[in-house]
Parts: sequence; structure tokens; C-alpha cells
Amino acid sequence: MGFPVPRSFSVKNFGCRATQADGAGIAADLAARGLQPVQEHRRADVVVVNTCTVTSAADRDARKSVNRIHRENPDAEILVTGCYAQRAPQELAALGGVRWVVGNSHKHAIGGLLAPQLVQIQGAETVSLAYHGGIEAGGSLVGDISRQTALHPLPTGEPLGRSRPNVKVQDGCDNRCSFCIIPSVRGRSRSAAASSVIREVRRLEDDYAEVVLTGINLGRWGRDLNGRPRLPDLVQALLDRTSVRMMRLSSVEPMDWSARLVGLMASSSRIARHVHMPLQSASDSVLRRMRRRYRIRHYESRIRLAREAMPLAGIGADVMVGFPGESDEEFEQTRAFVERMPFTYLHVFSYSSRAGTDAAGHADHVTKAVKRRRSRILRELIEWKNESFRQGLAGATLPATVLEGRRGRSRALTDNFIDVEVSGAPMSPGSLVRVRIDGIEGRRTFASRVD
Repeated sequence: MGFPVPRSFSVKNFGCRATQADGAGIAADLAARGLQPVQEHRRADVVVVNTCTVTSAADRDARKSVNRIHRENPDAEILVTGCYAQRAPQELAALGGVRWVVGNSHKHAIGGLLAPQLVQIQGAETVSLAYHGGIEAGGSLVGDISRQTALHPLPTGEPLGRSRPNVKVQDGCDNRCSFCIIPSVRGRSRSAAASSVIREVRRLEDDYAEVVLTGINLGRWGRDLNGRPRLPDLVQALLDRTSVRMMRLSSVEPMDWSARLVGLMASSSRIARHVHMPLQSASDSVLRRMRRRYRIRHYESRIRLAREAMPLAGIGADVMVGFPGESDEEFEQTRAFVERMPFTYLHVFSYSSRAGTDAAGHADHVTKAVKRRRSRILRELIEWKNESFRQGLAGATLPATVLEGRRGRSRALTDNFIDVEVSGAPMSPGSLVRVRIDGIEGRRTFASRVD
């Protein structure tokens, strides 16, 4: 049974950069089909909620958002998609206001579901699937994502208030970390062809100075393609065949930070000097229980390679506290490692048990109080290290992408991942400028434009 094609839509995103890229792509697809994007969910005929499921807190946030949207706009048709939708469609279908649940397996078909008229979208393949009226209210469209062997393309959409679009070049993950649900909701690693990535970046380069290459396991790009190219091959092709002024790599696993990739980053002014290398723990015994594919000596060698090649690089990591059985001694190994390594920022988070993962079966769970204490210790430590790093940049001139243009002071992000306040006339968001670091005050960094 069909329903009137909605006139307006909005998208609410949760989670990682890959999910943000998916949400922007859905929005671009719907806009190309004639729907009107609106910022406020309460004004939309249909609201797409693009979910994360990496933790139970992420699930809870998604449910709260759906309930709030339905309360504020009871006439809206709500479509829930993303990782939570793939994992537990029945839970989401039971929420008030939810008409459809579409898993990651069929996320590329959302445009055909909401606006079935086929269109040719510049820079992306046309999706020929039309599910308009194909599922009833409260129904779901979720397939076995483990069977997918190709990356279904979505256009790279407007960056939803950001000045740096995310270009998703890879999806899925072949790792089987014992704490992670993502492989089961994203499927196996799949790569976009280099030609399609080049085409997307060319389409964006006139409007945006910086693009961010992203994926669920970005460093595995190319392993499933003919000839088995590697991520440095893609980066080199983008340097050679596009004129984009700045490329930034999102998170890359330690084993994929090769000497060639670091060398490319260090030798080109068009690649942001920004290394994000997930750590999770600096205890080899914890890494074994997590089923991570490296040990601390490997991780340290790659961090030191990056710092030696790029003395001013921003270097960050994800660190988990409270993995089942993590002892005080094992946590101290992580704390000491963070203290001696040249990290400039961390994303610290607590272990959250996820049904369906091997770690969820462990009985030796760390208490919430201990997790909070360990998180506080690491956050205080990295705040001190970050402040020291920024103090050491005083007087340095760095490229920066403008995030917001304001009267008297604009916000910009330097290539080494420092958020700076730039004095002077408002600058155009998305533009690339050079700034001089003038000083810091607590968490604030002040700069002046020099070009």
C-alpha cells in the first residue's frame, strides 16, 4: 500500500564519520529526487534517523531521538536506518512514529523507497531499486549484509553544516575484535573503485578546500579490488588526478600505517599532518583478549615513525577503559604508555557490553566506578599533553580549513587538528588559509591569518 510522496525531509545522524557520510549521501539522493531538505525535524514530512550501535548508550540515544521527533512532529513519517537498524530492526519498528526500518544492507535503496521516480545523480550511479509501498508501516527492509561483496555507492552529499565533506571510500570490516559488533552490522570489507573516488573528489574540489577520506576500516581500502591496491595508491592517485587542496585521512588501524603512507603524508602539503591510530589498550594481555592484530611494540614503532617524519603532526588514538578483566596493572600500562608517547589528543571511552560479541560472555566485568576513575585519569593526562603541544606551536604558521566565519573571530581547523580562533574579518567556511599561532588560554587557541 503506497503513501503520498513526502515534500520535505530531514536527516538525524549518530555515530562515526562513515555514518555521517552515509547520512549526507542519503540527503543528497533525496534532494536529487525532488524532496526539499529542512534543518528542523519538526517541519519535515519524513525524518531519516541514521543510527549507531557501537554501545548500548548509542542505542539509547537513538531511541530517545525517535521518541522526541515523534512527540514534536507526530505527523512525520520516521525512517530508521544504520547500524542499530541492521542489528535489531524489531526494537526500532516498535517505537511510535516509525514507519520503516531499513538496515545498512538496503541503505542505498532509501531514495527509491521515499521518492521512487528514478533520476540520474551526477557523480554517483543511479540506484534502480524502488521499494515504494513495498513494506507496511512498522515493517523492515533488512538483508544479510555478510553476503554483500560490493560497496553500494551513495553520492557524497553536503557536509550537513560542516565545511569538510566526508568521502566514504570503504565500508565493512574483516577484523573480529572480541568487543565489536560492527562487522556483523556493516559486513565484510568492501572498497569503492579508485575511479569513482577520483570522480567524487573532482566534483567537490571547486566547492571545498578539504575532503576527509573515511571508512569503517579505511586502511583496508583496495584489498578486495582487482590488483589488490593499497591505501597509499589511492592517496597518490588523488594527488595526481585531482586538484583538491587538502586531504585528511580519518582513523587508520596501526598495521596499515606503512612507511609509504607516512612518507606520502610527510612529503605533500596537500595531505593533513594528522594521524589517528586506534590504540584501545597498551597492555599486550588486554590486546590479546580483545583479539587486536598488533602488540604495543608494533604500535609504538608506527607512532615514532610518524612523529619523526612529521614533528608537528597531530597524533590521536581511541582508548578503551574497563575491558573485562582489565586489572590495575594493565590499566597502568596504558596510562604510562599514553604519558610517554607523543599523543596530542585521545578519544577515551568505557567498555560497553554488546550482545552477540565474544567479550559479552566474560564474567569479570570492571565496575562503573573504576571505569569512571580510569577515564578521568586519562582525560586529565591528555588535556595536559594537548596543552603542552599547543604551547609548543606558538609562532608556527599552519594551513587551516575555515569551519565558521564570524565577525571579529572565525573558527578554523589546522592540518594538525588544532581548533583555532582566528582574529580579523569573517572568512568563508570551507576555504583554506594560513594562520599563525599567537597563543593559548586553557583549551582555546588563538591565531592570526597570514595570507
